[in-house]
Amino acid sequence: MIHREAKRKRLSPRSGLYENGPALQCWVHGRTNFCEPVKRATENILRQLVLQIQPSASRTGGRDASVFPSDKSLGYFQASAARTILMSLASIAFCLALGNSAALAQAASPSPTPGVSAEQSLKVPTIATDYRANASQPLPPLTRIGVDTNEQQPLTLRETIAMALQNNKDIEVARDNVKIAEYDLLTARGAYDPRLSAQSYFEKINSAPTSFLSGATRVETSDLTATSRFEGLTPKYGGNYRVDFTSIRQTSNSQFTVLNPQFPTALTFTYSQPLARGLRFDLPRRQIEVAKKNLSLTDAQFRQRAIEVIANVQRGYWDLVFALLNLQIQRDSLTDARAQLEHNRRMVTEGALAPIDVVAAETQVANFEQTEFVALEDVTRTENNLKNLIVENKSAKLWSVSIIPTDQVDLTVPQVSLPDAMGAALENRQELKQSDLAREINLLDQKLYRDQTKPEIDLVGSYGLTGNAGSLTSTTNPITASTDALRARVNQLSVIEGLPTLPVPQVTTIDPNLIGGYPQSWLNLAANRYNNFRVGVLISLPLRNRTAEGQLGHSLVEGKRLATQREQLEQLIQVEVRNALQSLTTAEARLRSAAVARSTAEQQYESEKRKLDAGQSTVFLALERQTALATARGNELRAQTDVNKAIAELQRVTGNSLTANNVTVTVR
Repeated sequence: MIHREAKRKRLSPRSGLYENGPALQCWVHGRTNFCEPVKRATENILRQLVLQIQPSASRTGGRDASVFPSDKSLGYFQASAARTILMSLASIAFCLALGNSAALAQAASPSPTPGVSAEQSLKVPTIATDYRANASQPLPPLTRIGVDTNEQQPLTLRETIAMALQNNKDIEVARDNVKIAEYDLLTARGAYDPRLSAQSYFEKINSAPTSFLSGATRVETSDLTATSRFEGLTPKYGGNYRVDFTSIRQTSNSQFTVLNPQFPTALTFTYSQPLARGLRFDLPRRQIEVAKKNLSLTDAQFRQRAIEVIANVQRGYWDLVFALLNLQIQRDSLTDARAQLEHNRRMVTEGALAPIDVVAAETQVANFEQTEFVALEDVTRTENNLKNLIVENKSAKLWSVSIIPTDQVDLTVPQVSLPDAMGAALENRQELKQSDLAREINLLDQKLYRDQTKPEIDLVGSYGLTGNAGSLTSTTNPITASTDALRARVNQLSVIEGLPTLPVPQVTTIDPNLIGGYPQSWLNLAANRYNNFRVGVLISLPLRNRTAEGQLGHSLVEGKRLATQREQLEQLIQVEVRNALQSLTTAEARLRSAAVARSTAEQQYESEKRKLDAGQSTVFLALERQTALATARGNELRAQTDVNKAIAELQRVTGNSLTANNVTVTVR
């Protein structure tokens, strides 16, 4: 028994045996369970076929004798039609038997267990396959999230552009960049602002006498010094100037000091003029010129950003126009579908249509309900995109109101030739102006680095004025005073002896202008009684100047790269202009064709409805015409808005968005 069960398990599931067989479902664990035969002839045929294709059945437990139950009388044969049915059943049984024989032959020969395929091993999430919609359940309300449709804000395209230029964050950032460039220029010009510095200190010095003329056994000097300096760079020719003023109050215990305290003052003017490097161009002048170029660059960037914002606003405006009108088209189509549904129900009641035609109309209504909600979502998305371009911040009131565009589509296509469009683009595109400014900045770098390769030769000159005054301590010269008594005695003896007397030593007197206080020192300084000057040349020759040579080489290669990018930019602009003109032509052609298609679709739909009422058409064709009409209306609306978007794109690629929309850009 166990052996027979093991053999039974080795049978292939494809053999049709037992409960696993997809071909025959009458084998149940070692016994037959056929349905009641229809005719004895069919039974005999099946017995013969099975006995022929299962010769090994007797070797697998002797089950060949129990394939069919004992014969049962089934009565008489029916007419020829019955025979035909029986022969058909016999043919089907024959085909099934052939399939089972092949399966048994495969089961008899051992075969490797097939591997699990990738499809069988792939785990996929289950979905709600048994979901059934409740047709009686109402649809969600056709409302917009966060928008009160009762509060509407009519806006023209010009008003929308003005709001975007005033409130758009990108425009605000670009405007701030211009202001930053203005302050950068102010910073660069600050290199020529004169600088005033000053310092004051008290100093006391005790020094040991190192000479008989020190005037004291311990020389003590104290002074209160105040200095100031006024210096700066000249805007032209790279020179620099410096004015130094010094004022001192000085005291000393030396007996040789005649003026104590004394008030020396000094005023010195120094100027250095480059003769080679820095004469024609230097770093401060380069920074100022670059700051000017950067200001013009940010101005061009601001205008470019304004053009891009205007183009985006135009596209967003016309997308909103399309979304709103498309929503109305879908609502009208849904109204027509519901009217068609009611019409079909009446015709079914009258017996003119089959009930399945009502189901087809209900399907059409459900489809249009879906498209209506999709169209409503498109309205919300396009309006939010437009609001993002024009509102000031996330708390603006405009977020909660419904925008109603008031401008009609402009179906007048401008006639512009390719040469004219290219000429306008090359003249007005701000990207080209930015490229030119970058090239000009590179030329400034080349000019500076060429100048840096020159030797440094400066002409230096200075002129100084000094003044002094003080209190006179004594009129006696301490050097001559020590020999006055000796000179007098020698002169007496010389007179007695009849010899000439010693000559009277020359007395050095103090200039009366030096006697006084601090104001007197200023007067002496202003009178220019005491002065000095200096003239010289300062030469600095580096043995190698690889830094300047490397910077110059870098700037030259950078200039070549900028020229290549300029050519690439011009080519890209040409592509954009060509594409914009082609898009404009295509939009114009689509508009004409879409209008014709919409008109013919309306005629076909009306004709199909009349045919349906007359019994000459089907509901299927009428619904197809209805769907085609809704599509044609949407295509016409899309073509109309695409014409305006193509016009806006042409304005952008030619750089005429500001002029075409009467926008004056003021950044300063």
